[in-house]
Amino acid sequence: MGWIYLILWLLGWPIGLYGLFKKAGIAPWKALIPFYNTWCIIEKCEEKKIWFWLQFIPFAGGFIAIWLLIKFVMNFGKFSFTDHFLTVFFPFIYLPYLASDKKTRWIGPEGVANYQKTTVREWIDAAVFAIVAATLIRTFIFEAYVIPSGSMEKTLLINDFLFVNKMSYGPRIPQTPISFPFVHNYMPGSTTTPSYVKWVQLPYYRLPATSEIKRNDVVVFNVPIGDTIINEPGYGSAIPYYDVLREGDQEGHIYKGNREALYNDHQMLVHPMDKTDNYIKRCTAISGDTVMLRDGNLFISGKPAFVPPNSQRNYSVTFTSPLTDEQLTHMSTRINQPDSDNEERIQIGDHKVMLFLREEDIAYLRTQKNIVSIEAIMSTDPVFPYDAYHHWTPDNFGPLWIPKKGATLTLTAENIELYRRAIVTYESNTLEQNGNQFVINGKPSNTYTFKYNYYWMMGDNRHRSQDSRYWGMVPETNIVGKASLIWFSYDKGIRWKRIFKGIK
Repeated sequence: MGWIYLILWLLGWPIGLYGLFKKAGIAPWKALIPFYNTWCIIEKCEEKKIWFWLQFIPFAGGFIAIWLLIKFVMNFGKFSFTDHFLTVFFPFIYLPYLASDKKTRWIGPEGVANYQKTTVREWIDAAVFAIVAATLIRTFIFEAYVIPSGSMEKTLLINDFLFVNKMSYGPRIPQTPISFPFVHNYMPGSTTTPSYVKWVQLPYYRLPATSEIKRNDVVVFNVPIGDTIINEPGYGSAIPYYDVLREGDQEGHIYKGNREALYNDHQMLVHPMDKTDNYIKRCTAISGDTVMLRDGNLFISGKPAFVPPNSQRNYSVTFTSPLTDEQLTHMSTRINQPDSDNEERIQIGDHKVMLFLREEDIAYLRTQKNIVSIEAIMSTDPVFPYDAYHHWTPDNFGPLWIPKKGATLTLTAENIELYRRAIVTYESNTLEQNGNQFVINGKPSNTYTFKYNYYWMMGDNRHRSQDSRYWGMVPETNIVGKASLIWFSYDKGIRWKRIFKGIK
């Protein structure tokens, strides 16, 4: 449906312009030549020639071309909002109609100059211009983003407001270009009503970048597992559809992969790629790297990975005697563990407390006389790829090779679940398996060459982060931009020290 509309929309311009050029006294054949037709419109409407060159600006030039078409229609006496709406969204119907309508005549720039806009129309035009300008900036230059969870603490805190630089990795052309302005994937005031339409979708394309994604960049991306969600309050990305499908829901239903049963019990929604929820994590590995964790320590291609200064892990701290609430509060304040957050400090025995600690916090605690031991707690939760061959955990994981564009992988029964989603979902292939034999797009093949680069994303708060360990690699198609600057922050008041702080 989307492709049919797009083809009709693109063909509607020259077909409609052919008849309108004839009415305007321009040789109609000129309407069929791309860009030359806009040059003719600029000359006939007596607009400044600079507009011709501005239409070559990537993507933004498309809006300029649309504006020139509206100006051309105005020279036929069509000034209403309805006229301009039909010109923009249904040119394949409206422009041929104007060309064939005997009442529609060329009035020229003089006629346009004599037209007086109403106050309401002035406000509408100003609002439309502001919306278009802000949408272009938000789509292609930078976007504001707020930290919703503690997965990046203490590097980033809940209610840090960021600017995300989309020029760094190259802005994407929106996959779903028709959507409600200034919101992401849901209508304002709703947690279930989509803010976009699916019947116009564009293929993945990214404009030139100013830099490549580097290891340890803090990156905003569309979370891959957000493509299918349970569209009900309390679920979404908080309780992923794939986790519920694999295990069960909050109501106690067990599914064990039974999609039909899950669909019968819940309302589902499939998001386009660019409308899945935005996540922010640190890119710990880039395409071509090999990821491995041993006892919570991260290794990239066999070498110890960079440890963010403010990253946290889960530790059990044993004291010589039980601590009073006052002593615990004092200690929590000293090591920046807010006592208002119960998850930051959990009592696990008379003498033991579980704490999320940075390296500097551990160094401080070791100076305290009432500390017996500080031991890292290892998580044993199951993680990606949840198959019979890999029994990895969040702290003991891999090795896992991250796919690189153009690289070829030999497929086996042991490694297929690591890369199945990349091959089928992200790169749109069909895949059938019979033991160690594979059929890709109807052709037998035991190798696969990747079309995209992939990245490994992890939160700095390693034991409270839903990241690549749980759902795998992030394809380049899902990359939104680089987190660059904290422009505002608050928690029971403004955090003045964090305002205009760069992100490292």
